[in-house]
Amino acid sequence: MKKLIATLLTCFGLVSGAFAAAGGIEWDKFPKEKMQDMASLQNGAKLFVNYCLNCHSAAFMRYNRMRDIGLTELQIKSNLMFATDKVGDTMKIAMDPRQAKDWFGAAPPDLTVIARSRADGAKGSGADYLYTYLRNYYADDTKATGWNNLAFPSVAMPHVLWELQGVRDAKFAEESDPHDHAKKIHVFKGYEQLTPGTMTTAQYDNTVADLVAYLQWMGEPAQAQRFRLGVMVLLFLLVFTVFTWRLNAAYWKDVK
Repeated sequence: MKKLIATLLTCFGLVSGAFAAAGGIEWDKFPKEKMQDMASLQNGAKLFVNYCLNCHSAAFMRYNRMRDIGLTELQIKSNLMFATDKVGDTMKIAMDPRQAKDWFGAAPPDLTVIARSRADGAKGSGADYLYTYLRNYYADDTKATGWNNLAFPSVAMPHVLWELQGVRDAKFAEESDPHDHAKKIHVFKGYEQLTPGTMTTAQYDNTVADLVAYLQWMGEPAQAQRFRLGVMVLLFLLVFTVFTWRLNAAYWKDVK
């Protein structure tokens, strides 16, 4: 029974440690304009609830906070709440962490601040990592889940968005290591589409960007407000500096 439940959870959820970086490719740039697009954030919220909230919680986020991205309480209750009927509840899941540890080896991590936690000063922001990670899955029969990922080699998490992207195979070539010609390394040469998904590549990339935008927003819902306040403060200081400069000039003009 436990094996059956674990299999179902693995198919529909995200397993523990999925977002931990372990080498991999260079990160692509997340389209930051998505953070200012309410429609993208709303679509990202829908994707998060349907694809991520099965196994991962967002225990530091309340459903009614999504009003900040333009959703009404009725829309939240009707379309985004499956684990509770109270819009003020936090986004928790029913899975018992102790059972999850038995099934997966560790409980699936909370995703409230996953975008902030994955930032790497040398490679990019957490949003860059997630945007790269979710777009670089490929089929790998040697792995228990049948999937692997260029951004996180030997990832434990299955590709939960595979129906949207389709199934791809990664092509590698064996070449000499530029630092040690006696060694051989596998170099990624591109993907081969094995079965089509329900979306084109451009549509899938846009969908992933929406999901990542929501994850980024969820980590700091007040970010946009803080940014606007910061701009206003800087403008105030600029105007204040001009007045101070002219006042200082007028005050000292007769002093010799």
